[in-house]
Amino acid sequence: MSILLIVLYLIFISLGLPDSLFGVAWPVIHLDFAVPERFASLYSIIVGICTGGLSLFAGKLLRRFGTPLVTTVSILLTVIGLIGMSLSPSIIIMMLFAVVLGSGAGAIDTGLNNYVSTHYKAQHMNWLHCFWGVGVTVSPLIMSIFLNDGMHSWRTGYRTVGFIQSGILIIVLCVLPLWLKLEKKNATRIEKEQFNAIDKKMFQIFAMKGVIPSVLSLSLYSAMEFIIGTWGASYLVNVFEMSPAGAAQWVSLYYGGIMIGRLISGFVAMKLSDNDLIRIGIMTAALGVGIMFIPMGRVQNTGLFLIGVGFGPIMPSVLHSIPDRFGTEYSADITGYHTFGANAIGFLLQLTFGYFATGTTFGITPFVLLGLIILFILMQQITLRILHKETLFAKCRRWYRYLKNKKASAR
Repeated sequence: MSILLIVLYLIFISLGLPDSLFGVAWPVIHLDFAVPERFASLYSIIVGICTGGLSLFAGKLLRRFGTPLVTTVSILLTVIGLIGMSLSPSIIIMMLFAVVLGSGAGAIDTGLNNYVSTHYKAQHMNWLHCFWGVGVTVSPLIMSIFLNDGMHSWRTGYRTVGFIQSGILIIVLCVLPLWLKLEKKNATRIEKEQFNAIDKKMFQIFAMKGVIPSVLSLSLYSAMEFIIGTWGASYLVNVFEMSPAGAAQWVSLYYGGIMIGRLISGFVAMKLSDNDLIRIGIMTAALGVGIMFIPMGRVQNTGLFLIGVGFGPIMPSVLHSIPDRFGTEYSADITGYHTFGANAIGFLLQLTFGYFATGTTFGITPFVLLGLIILFILMQQITLRILHKETLFAKCRRWYRYLKNKKASAR
């Protein structure tokens, strides 16, 4: 099992590697293909539809073929997508390979998150997602090395990341027989329960209490993550007149914050619940957005790092809480629907932001992030209230009464 856990860490790195490439490279890519800057939204639509679309059917795929096979094929698709995009002679061909890349990401995301949430404790979910942070932090740094070498240099960056992804795929293929053997030998009650589950229609699962607001909350979080990931470099280039390479390094710092946030959360999760981690994370991110409002020149961009730290525990904690919130029988399907919402709705909101920001000014970025944070908190509280779990407001009241009683007893 220790070997499998190491491989899972590597797979989570492979999940993160492609996610931050496009945003930091786009200021150069759109010049290379001579297309408007707002054309990035089309890429977001394609990847969002493909990733989200596969997520909707991931539960059925996982029951049919199992997590190991689905994961391996998905990594292969991401390799094909990355290498193909680096060789694309036109923006249309690049978008076709983006379909392959997005399709691979959708199934692997759902499969691994469901597997980890049902097999490992919360700290492992955070640490594994921390390694996703390693992937999204390293790839912008790799791209920044090549961006100063001319208009076509982004292709080398994509190709390099594709080769790294290929190396991870080879390792997974070597361990695949062991993983399949372990899955068959050590099938847990949860896996048997999921395997024997009757395929419900989508609307039947969505009708379960609390599913819709929970999906919406993760979608709002993903929208914020996508906005900074896709448009963060453009925000820095347009508002602060940075070079594309310099902006890529700042965005990498943001992803580094996510990685650090998840590393710390893994230890904190031993003492706190998923809901507590979500609350601490979103408040930390709100503080980072507040720093972006302070007129300190480029220094205010340190808020991006703090936002990243706050974002760290949110997605792994929401996904890890799914079996506890909704049961294990359909946790794979519900995880898939969360992944679908995170990608489809998240990308749609990011697309809307890109349309208005490129048409007006990227200076609206902090205002949009603050609004999304408020909506995220609202959706989380609605979810907990429907499921009869302690909300943030109830927790604050409980602590207030505790402190009040303690002060009264001290007298």
